[in-house]
Amino acid sequence: MTVTEQFATREAVRPAPAAQATVTDAAARPRPVGPGPLAVLADAGLEVPVLGGGFVRHVNLDVAASAPALEVVAQQVTRVLPYYASVHRGSGYPSQLSTSLVEDARLAVARHVGARDDDLVVFTRNTTDALNLLAGAVPGDTVVLDLEHHANLLPWRSRRLVEGRATIAATLEALDAELARTPAALLSVTGASNVTGEVLPIDRLAEIAHAHGARIAVDAAQLLPHRRVDVAASGIDYLAFSGHKAYAPFGAGALVGRADWLDAAPAYLAGGGAVDAVRVDGVDWKHGVERHEAGTPNVIGAVALARALAELERLGDDARHDHEQALTRRLHEGLAAQRGVRVLSGFGDEQGDGLGDRLGIATIELERGSVGLLAAALGAEHGISVRAGRFCAHPFFERTATRANGLRASLGAGSSADDVDRFLDALATLIADGPAHAYDRSPEGWCPRVDDRPRPDFAADFALA
Repeated sequence: MTVTEQFATREAVRPAPAAQATVTDAAARPRPVGPGPLAVLADAGLEVPVLGGGFVRHVNLDVAASAPALEVVAQQVTRVLPYYASVHRGSGYPSQLSTSLVEDARLAVARHVGARDDDLVVFTRNTTDALNLLAGAVPGDTVVLDLEHHANLLPWRSRRLVEGRATIAATLEALDAELARTPAALLSVTGASNVTGEVLPIDRLAEIAHAHGARIAVDAAQLLPHRRVDVAASGIDYLAFSGHKAYAPFGAGALVGRADWLDAAPAYLAGGGAVDAVRVDGVDWKHGVERHEAGTPNVIGAVALARALAELERLGDDARHDHEQALTRRLHEGLAAQRGVRVLSGFGDEQGDGLGDRLGIATIELERGSVGLLAAALGAEHGISVRAGRFCAHPFFERTATRANGLRASLGAGSSADDVDRFLDALATLIADGPAHAYDRSPEGWCPRVDDRPRPDFAADFALA
């Protein structure tokens, strides 16, 4: 049966290989020469069940969506939890300690991103939350690119969109022309595409924005976990990022930036902690971070985020960059050798090894067949996590792709050469032979027709008797 028939029929046409054999083969195969994991993650060594029985080591290539916790982050959370309490107004020792932990975390975040002394660090839920907060403070138009994640495309009340050009250089010229044509208050751009991993020149973008009297906000959700960002040195006015992409998936993110717009904006949430005084006929709102952090803050999330950033610093910027770049080359070279696969790219500025400046992200489309089915089979039959879709970046995806959806593999500090090779081997097998099991398409996506994978005991803890 051809590749087209395999993916078009969505039926199993050959007996499934024993999952135990998969485990044996993987264990027997010599470990490839190349970069190993750089960081110790809480999910290191995790084994997941596969269809037909048996377990395999999990390969996490969905890091761009959510990264696992660093082991030191999980340990820190465990240490802090017994002391968790309400903050700022409690008289007891746990409350005072929790208050101190949040404020220390705020200082640690500011230092890690090179914030100016008078910048605010507002803790949020994630990047989307941070950019929505900022959107309520911008006193005028916001200019964005079409390559943005929806988190940096949808919040702005007055948005002017510039379509990316064939190269980054030409795109910068288009942004320059747009800001010169009509003044804007803010240029808001991603630091790196979550679809292709291509990194934008933030310093140059800041220069363009400031030359036209605009400020610049950077969506660093993808960039910050992989590259060091320096707010002051790069001329960034506002920086937004998420803990769950930076190895601290405990529900905290941050907006870092200039205070004046935030102090002049309405409180992001109306509630306790954001006010100096409440009267029957009015409210006196606080200034600074408290103005936008009403309610009980996510103490654990803030602590986890600060601890994760400290650990990334300990690993070293150069070590992380070299590690991920070696794996990125391995991934892209392997994909280039695959038949029936096209790797998406937004720009033609490639230099040297042909990758340009790119994070460890590769999104592919198939010449024929369903990437959704392919992603499901990678997970269910090979224990490899990837993502299929348009990655909450629909305009950019539609400009760069020729098919309706893509499949994204993304690397991180815990990725290894073996992870990349496992993925490339499984991808080649599935494209050549098709899935070993039958799958059905549901509103939630492709799923095995018969899923015999057991769930861990804790997954049933909340089930009704």
